[in-house]
Amino acid sequence: MAIVASVDGDDGSKAVVNEAATLADRFDEPLHVISVYERSEHEHLINEKIDVDREASQEERGEIARTVAERASEGLSREHEAIGKAGNPAEEILDYASETDARYLVIGGRKRSPIGKALFGSVTQSVLLEADQPVVAVMTGD
Repeated sequence: MAIVASVDGDDGSKAVVNEAATLADRFDEPLHVISVYERSEHEHLINEKIDVDREASQEERGEIARTVAERASEGLSREHEAIGKAGNPAEEILDYASETDARYLVIGGRKRSPIGKALFGSVTQSVLLEADQPVVAVMTGD
């Protein structure tokens, strides 16, 4: 079993990791911090990280995501593993939680208007509705 923290590099990522670390300490479980690279939303990361005029490979996308997970868990005093994946965030997070037999899945969420929720899918909402394990949602600002 493990505690899995899903981060996306936003300001709330540190809060997600800290909450997951608290659970990992409480239940004496390993802590895994995962980030998933979704090309459509993170094209600017490719340009900043690898500075080339081509599409990043699946391996490069996973490496960029792992860097996001590492940065979100910087300063954490407990042992943890940073994982980077590429693909559909909700699917990758849920698959990883199942693979690791996660005891808890910790994710971030943002307050959004009803119209914003209807127009744009929510990774947090998908994970909350489809996870087989308990999910802790750490809500951040607007």
